[in-house]
Amino acid sequence: MEVAKNRKTIQAFAELLAILFMGAVALAAQSSGFMLLLFPELAALSHDIMTRPHGKWGSQPLRLILTPTLTAIVGIFFTRRLGFGAFGIALIVAFSLVIIKLMKSTIVAAISAGVLPMALSERSWRYPLAIFADCTVLVLLFVLWKRYAASTDVSYQSETKNSKIIDSLEDISHDRFWGFGLMFFVVALGTAAQATDLRFLIFPPLIVMAYELFGHPEVPEWMRRPALFPLVCLLTASVGFLAHHLIRVNFVAVMLTFLCSVGILRFFNLHMPPALAVGLLPFVIRAPDYRFPLSVLLGTIALGLYFIGYKRLRKQGQKEMAVPENT
Repeated sequence: MEVAKNRKTIQAFAELLAILFMGAVALAAQSSGFMLLLFPELAALSHDIMTRPHGKWGSQPLRLILTPTLTAIVGIFFTRRLGFGAFGIALIVAFSLVIIKLMKSTIVAAISAGVLPMALSERSWRYPLAIFADCTVLVLLFVLWKRYAASTDVSYQSETKNSKIIDSLEDISHDRFWGFGLMFFVVALGTAAQATDLRFLIFPPLIVMAYELFGHPEVPEWMRRPALFPLVCLLTASVGFLAHHLIRVNFVAVMLTFLCSVGILRFFNLHMPPALAVGLLPFVIRAPDYRFPLSVLLGTIALGLYFIGYKRLRKQGQKEMAVPENT
């Protein structure tokens, strides 16, 4: 009982630390006038490594800095040469996947770092520098926190069943053909976003979620209740959208959005780090309107339906391969 209580206390403190970190980043972004210093996926990264310091992401601090920095460079490179569209998004995702594979990294949030410049038409080379600075500060803070957490409660290091599932989700996929399913989805939804001018129909964290789904279709517990997937993302997007419009103090709005998003995930008992990033997107979008939460809803519904079809085809293919041929 005492051990469980200590764990909950440490977890709450870890979440508070992540929220304060994001508030500080938001304040720095507002003070500097460069809002992309507030990289939305930082919310997902900071929450995961602070609450699970011995998890997959927390075990590779150097890759946590380098992977999103390199994909951010790729994103700026293609954004400066191509307009928004399915082709450009697909190229960024493809190069990001190559970087992740070559680095043997599990920091899949880096895909979002690559796609975000194209979604926002950001062409400044300050962006990858901002990503590098953000991730470096996060890692330094994390190293201090990890030492404190280890010295405070040794049992915090033990692996629970839930933590092992999360690690499996963050691990490198062993399915050789999952990439084709992911890229087809990116091209199809990117084309729809380009045709409808709803850029955030394929919002960057959605591609991270797609990576997790297609790379590990047997793992994500949040797809066991498919209806919750678009609902949770719509809620976090709406919270961020409303906070951005109603609260004038930017860093307070960011922290409140992060806190509410964590509360939403806890209420539904889900581990879905990209959903935390969704809530912070309105703070980096120029003049976000009702189309943002609408695009998030439509994009997540599209991914859910596509994944259900993909999984059925995958199971059917496995059954056909398992049936011995008649001699």
